[in-house]
Amino acid sequence: MPKYVIEREIPGAGKLTSEQLKEISQTSCAVLSKMGSQIQWVHSYVTNDKIYCIYNAPNEEMVREHAKQGGFPANSVSKVSAIIDPTTAE
Repeated sequence: MPKYVIEREIPGAGKLTSEQLKEISQTSCAVLSKMGSQIQWVHSYVTNDKIYCIYNAPNEEMVREHAKQGGFPANSVSKVSAIIDPTTAE
């Protein structure tokens, strides 16, 4: 299944409390549950003013629909063409 990186511009994201992050996560999971098993949230990285999310989904449209239903920004959605890590150098 294709993998996507979603960039969400959220000013002050790095200052969100653990409770606020929990609420965001619960909202996301509730929407995912309604959308079915074709779309999966892998994990997210929270930075100062953005959250970068990794999703598995059959297409970009489904990723954007998740954002719409959850009320999340999806400023950029990029399909991953390859994954590399230190073992790639071996």
